[in-house]
Amino acid sequence: MALKIRLTKVGSVHQPLYRVVVAEARSRRDGAAVENLGTYRPGDKGSPINVDLARVDYWLSKGALPTSTMHAMIKKARRAVVAKA
Repeated sequence: MALKIRLTKVGSVHQPLYRVVVAEARSRRDGAAVENLGTYRPGDKGSPINVDLARVDYWLSKGALPTSTMHAMIKKARRAVVAKA
């Protein structure tokens, strides 16, 4: 079972909201997820991504691969945490 860390859309047409999820690679974009890791709201100013980095690290250690978009967002979230500390 190949797992991916990716986005799934749950918002409406002009109010986008995405969940950061771990899902099987062959499942649909909005299909069943193994675990919900956070949210991404592209319209928000400041920090639009809210993700549990401890759970991301856990799933990466188990072999889950992030999509290219999620890879960039995880890097940005890590930089934001370091900047706050």
